[in-house]
Amino acid sequence: MTSLRDILAYNLKENRKKCGFSQAKLAEKANITTQYIAMIEVSRKFPTPEMLDRLAKALNIETYQLFTVKPTPENSMEWLHDTLVSNIERVVSEAIEKALSERTQ
Repeated sequence: MTSLRDILAYNLKENRKKCGFSQAKLAEKANITTQYIAMIEVSRKFPTPEMLDRLAKALNIETYQLFTVKPTPENSMEWLHDTLVSNIERVVSEAIEKALSERTQ
């Protein structure tokens, strides 16, 4: 699974590039340092909610868009795998519980 920091790092960088901003330009617009932008973009720092709002405003997007994961075939397959494994574990657990219950009666 991709971490929240990695999702933010990727989306911040992609949205910054879409706007045609350098890290310095985004830092200026959000009133923070270029180094801080760089640290977010390599998943070393995680901004406060207030900072996230400032970054989103500077990029002219909604704050939640910094965390949006676009569906990919890989994401879909990972979700399907996790769902199947979870369902199999639940069914097996229920079957074991039922068998043990019937055994003790």
